Amino acid sequence: HAPCTPPVESMLEGAGEGAKLARVLTTLDLISLGVGSCVGTGMYVVSGLVAKEMAGPGVIVSFIIAAVASILSGVCYAEFGVRVPKTTGSAYTYSYVTVGEFVAFFIGWNLILEYLIGTAAGASALSSMFDSLANHTISHWMINSTYRHLFFYPGKGEESYPDLLALVIAVIVTIIVAMGVKNSVGLNNVLNVINLAVWIFIMIAGLFFVKGDNWSEGQFLPFGWPGVSIVPSVSHCVLKGAATCFYAFIGFDIIATTGEEAKSPNTSIPYAITASLVTCLTAYVSVSIILTLMVPYDAIDTESPLMEMFVARGFYAAKFIVAIGSVAGLTVSLLGSLFPMPRVIYAMAGDGLLFRFLSHVSSYTETPVVACIVSGFLAALLSLLVSLRDLIEMMSIGTLLAYTLVSVCVLLLRYQPERSLFSRDKKSAILKKLIGPRYYTMRIHLGLPGKMDRPTVATGHTVTTCVLLLFVLMFIFCSFIIFGADYIYEQSWWAVLLVVLMILLIVVLVFVILQQPENPKKLPYMAPCLPFVPAFAMLVNIYLMLKLSTVTWIRFAVWCFVGLLIYFGYGMWNSTLEISAREEALHQSTYQRYDVDVDPFSVDDGFSYANESENYQDWGPSEDKGFSYQQMAGAKESHRTSSKPKSKGKHKQNSEALIANDELDYSPE
Repeated sequence: HAPCTPPVESMLEGAGEGAKLARVLTTLDLISLGVGSCVGTGMYVVSGLVAKEMAGPGVIVSFIIAAVASILSGVCYAEFGVRVPKTTGSAYTYSYVTVGEFVAFFIGWNLILEYLIGTAAGASALSSMFDSLANHTISHWMINSTYRHLFFYPGKGEESYPDLLALVIAVIVTIIVAMGVKNSVGLNNVLNVINLAVWIFIMIAGLFFVKGDNWSEGQFLPFGWPGVSIVPSVSHCVLKGAATCFYAFIGFDIIATTGEEAKSPNTSIPYAITASLVTCLTAYVSVSIILTLMVPYDAIDTESPLMEMFVARGFYAAKFIVAIGSVAGLTVSLLGSLFPMPRVIYAMAGDGLLFRFLSHVSSYTETPVVACIVSGFLAALLSLLVSLRDLIEMMSIGTLLAYTLVSVCVLLLRYQPERSLFSRDKKSAILKKLIGPRYYTMRIHLGLPGKMDRPTVATGHTVTTCVLLLFVLMFIFCSFIIFGADYIYEQSWWAVLLVVLMILLIVVLVFVILQQPENPKKLPYMAPCLPFVPAFAMLVNIYLMLKLSTVTWIRFAVWCFVGLLIYFGYGMWNSTLEISAREEALHQSTYQRYDVDVDPFSVDDGFSYANESENYQDWGPSEDKGFSYQQMAGAKESHRTSSKPKSKGKHKQNSEALIANDELDYSPE
């Protein structure tokens, strides 16, 4: 089979073939997309649920902790966004150009699951909202309708019904997304303005009804810190507080799918991810403050907390104003789920891993219209037949897996050698300014790489091994503290010893990674505090994945099995890499036939077949160029050495002197 990791350049070249996506999105548009995809359910649903059942007014602290955990993954996404800026497909594309085709397909397939379920859940939530505003007449009509018996519901109760309204909503939003990115983003911006106006109304109107007594006498943390922390309560081992709030921040990865449609992806993507997370945190914390000060935490309505809090204080007109914001927020969340799904499908189909017709881009709308229609149809069908509760259970597993693998990829990339190992780099100056001229001396005493150290193939392999061991060890560690929490709580000596040993091993692996030299390549945005930020992001995401239910994991396994059938039955044999490998093999066999009758003694001494075949390789398809930058550089260097053996030492000495002078003359500040 073909090599699994394509060069970045060839991938970007391939992305330019055929009709292109419209590059029309500004930084403000990307922030609007990120905020809209998160705020809907987080502000109107999650805040009340966590406040009543898990943390009380301490939901404020829960949101802050969850935001920190989300930002850890967000900065890794932001770095990948500037590493591969002119592409679409989010974590799929990032993995494709870094860790290989198979892993990329696995990530992309699960991103499709995330967006598919998110779209169906958004349509079902909107349907429930309209049904609630209509005093449940829609659901009663569907339950009593003869159309209900046309659908088969295994294991469903008498109250279950096919949600035709959710299907209609999903179809309408699909049409809007397929009409063009500018139209869908324009609607997204309008809905966000409505949502912002309702948020301002909630803040101002709520100030007239706040009561400080709701936070007094130990009411701020009625369940204690276990209800706030993402560490499980040892007595229940249930996911509470900040872990639930973490899901309210899921959705910022939509920004990473817009690389081909952003005007300035190098700067827009990292800024938009950071700004959207901060904006969401501000909205969640402020709404939670008003909610818990207006209504005692045990009297909060979990289904419509923001609407019912005004009803509880006698302000009935405010209920309908908040309802407008609720509809706008849920609609923009639905749009945020459907918008990236066809773009991931488009990227995978363009690489041949899914059926090629799905990568068709309409010259009129400049969108992947076929992928839009297919993904919208599947989401509509899912929202029609599956209940909202079942959809929510499956929503997060694909996202958390993508977040984990993005963090892994950032760790791998930052410590790998590249074609140019002598790029100038301005490292973070904060620590240098604090310590002064002793900064590099301190690094040497700690055994950390010096200023002139550069990554090699050997150090890259060391980091790869450590990262894989770190992933496995974190998985075992999280599994033990979740499923063996009772033994830890009872302070069994073997359980405590095992936890301490695993923590020490994790620390040792992180320190070994820290000792390896980083790639000095400068990017417009780079994740700070490596390797600690990606490592902690991996730990949090793995922990949250393991907290999901067994049924969710079974459904996830079925979805992955279907994906593997598609990959091994179609994608592996029709991918761009496989086709390129076949063409390269055909070229090589053709050259061998032409070279059979050539007299080797008639060739000049300075000529070699190795040099000619090297030139032939440059005529090959772009996908096959540069699979290993270091190998190409090494081959060219060896050719120069064989051609001019007498000047080898002189050239090497001059090159090293030039590099050393360049590094010494350059000020990192």
